[in-house]
Amino acid sequence: MNDDAQILIARLLTHQTLRRDDKMVKRALSDDQFRAEIDKRLLECGLKLLDNVYADHVTLALHRNVEPKIFGAKDIWQNNNFGLTRDGVALLVVLWAQIILPKRQRQETHQAVDVDQSDMFDKDNPIPRAEDTSIGISYTTLLADFGDKLGKKTRMDMNLGLLSKLGFIERRGDVILEGPLLDLLMDTDVLKERIINGALADVFKRAPLAAAPRRHVSEAANDEPQPVADAAAQTDIDTPQA
Repeated sequence: MNDDAQILIARLLTHQTLRRDDKMVKRALSDDQFRAEIDKRLLECGLKLLDNVYADHVTLALHRNVEPKIFGAKDIWQNNNFGLTRDGVALLVVLWAQIILPKRQRQETHQAVDVDQSDMFDKDNPIPRAEDTSIGISYTTLLADFGDKLGKKTRMDMNLGLLSKLGFIERRGDVILEGPLLDLLMDTDVLKERIINGALADVFKRAPLAAAPRRHVSEAANDEPQPVADAAAQTDIDTPQA
C-alpha cells in the first residue's frame, strides 16, 4: 500500500527534482518524523535527500560511502564528471561561481533582485527564493572571458548543452540561468574558499560578467583548458539519481 514517504521518494526518482514549495516536500522539510522515515528508506538504498535552504528545489543523490561500489575505485573513477571532460567541469565551476555565489550573498542579506533600498536590511524577512535573487550571465561575455581557457566556442557550446541537459543550467536566448541542480550538488562551504582565494581569484577582482535578471529573460578546438580547469577537476559534486 502506498504511503506519503513512498510517494515522495517515487516522485523524486521520477522527476529528479521537486520544488521546495511542493506540499509533500514542505512536509519533509518541516516534519521531523516524516523526514526521518524518508531518510531511513533512502539510506537502505544508498541514497540521501539533498536540500538547501538557498535553493528552490530538492533532489536525491547517492551517499558518498556507496559511490565507489557503484562507479569503481577512486583511482579510475571521477565521481563528479557526469560524462564531462575537464573543460566541462571547469565551465560548471565558473558558472557556479558567477551565478550561485552572488545569489547567496543577496539571499544572506535578504536582498531580492528588485528590492527597494528601504527593505534591503530588513532581517525579519524570510530568505528570498532563488528565482527572486538568482541572476543569469551573458553567454557572449562568458565566451569572451573564458572561451580560450575552456575549449573555445565549439567545446563551450557542447558543454553548455550537456550542463543544460543535466539540469545545472537553463538557457534563455543569450542568458545562462541557474538550473534546479546548480545550487544543490556542489558544496558551497568547500568551493567558496577555493574559488575566491584560488582558481578564480582574478575573476572576482574584476568587474562581474554582464548579467540579466533571472525573471527576464564554428570552429572546432581541441585546446587543453588552462589552470582554471586544473583546479576545477578537484571539484566535489554529489551524484544525483535521475
